[in-house]
Amino acid sequence: MKTFFADFKNLVKLRLTLLVVFSASVTFLIGQKIQIERGNIESIDWANWLILILGGFLVTGAANCFNEIIEKDLDKLMTRTKDRPMPSGRMTTGQGLVIGLVMGIIGTRLLMILNLETGLISVFSILLYAFAYTPMKRKSPIAVFVGAIPGALPPLIGYLAALGNMKEFQSIDYEIAIILFAIQFVWQFPHFWAIAWVLDDDYKKAGFRLLPTTERDKVSAGFVLFSTILLIPVSLLPTIYGFGGNIVAIVSLAIGLWFTWLAIKLFVKLDIESARKVMFGSFLYLPVVQLVLLLNLN
Repeated sequence: MKTFFADFKNLVKLRLTLLVVFSASVTFLIGQKIQIERGNIESIDWANWLILILGGFLVTGAANCFNEIIEKDLDKLMTRTKDRPMPSGRMTTGQGLVIGLVMGIIGTRLLMILNLETGLISVFSILLYAFAYTPMKRKSPIAVFVGAIPGALPPLIGYLAALGNMKEFQSIDYEIAIILFAIQFVWQFPHFWAIAWVLDDDYKKAGFRLLPTTERDKVSAGFVLFSTILLIPVSLLPTIYGFGGNIVAIVSLAIGLWFTWLAIKLFVKLDIESARKVMFGSFLYLPVVQLVLLLNLN
């Protein structure tokens, strides 16, 4: 049983999946708070929140499962992934496919309980991540841009789930949804590239080309730095558009400058340790920005 849970954790990429679910669940609460302020609902619908968490976990886990099926032979080549259940031989691709399909179907059905659009966007996310981003990783660094799209959809899914179907959206809702998507979309780039920098030697064993220039050089570090700088004005959009308070702007600016400082050190040093700090910084940045927005809505 212990081995089964360990394999399942690796199969669904548990830490990544939990980060995705966290993002969707926070933006659901943001949407619900906005609905309360408008007088459309009296309190947060915690049952729908739990449905979103479970459905989002299953759908994200399914996408990661399909990713591992496709990359099974490549995972055997990398130290970081060779002990995953399928490349190690503890699980067959047939078993992985069944698990992925079951999770994907149940997860999508749960999300469709919230509204049709949420379910459809989730299916689109699975297809784009597993069948566009995954094969592109060996072909071009553009894969990071493609992967950033499904990676940024969870806030959109969470917000949409909180407000009902798109017919009930007000014009400001489109702006809020796009801004929540944009923050996570831009965040994907320093996050992905920092990981790619740290794991570049391992990735090259499988032929993955994820750094902007495919090398640990000044240009790649420059892309990381530019993306952290770009995050600063994007993270201020909630306050500029009037649904985030001044505290949102102050905290977002402060953590954005700190994140940029980490990227500057990578640009100067061009070493793995600096890239690792950017990577861990990205894990902190996103939850802080999303939580402060939840707690300081106008």
